[in-house]
Amino acid sequence: MASRRVNTNRKRALTRRASPTLRFAGRVTAAAIGILIVTLVGIQFARAIGENLAAMQQLSQLRADITALRARRDEQQRELARLRTPEGAVPEIHDRLRLVRPNETLIFVSPQPPAPEPPAAP
Repeated sequence: MASRRVNTNRKRALTRRASPTLRFAGRVTAAAIGILIVTLVGIQFARAIGENLAAMQQLSQLRADITALRARRDEQQRELARLRTPEGAVPEIHDRLRLVRPNETLIFVSPQPPAPEPPAAP
């Protein structure tokens, strides 16, 4: 009979409900954990978006740099093609190296000095 009492006491202890305060505390804890998880996920998502925006801006800047470098390369290639012809090379030889062909004369023209200002009337 003593064993029946022990079994019934155990059954009562297992079937007895928790107090309303404990249930409320459990629900608040579960809600707080849920809010914490959602907040952490949101922070990570915002950080990922910020990194993507920075990478997109850097990519745009790099594309602009590439376009400028290609334009510069094309200009330099045109300049090289011009200097490979006698019509383009001769003026550069005259201007930069100050060389002339036989029976040619190199004339330097300097700009006219500015005219003096008339004196101011007293």
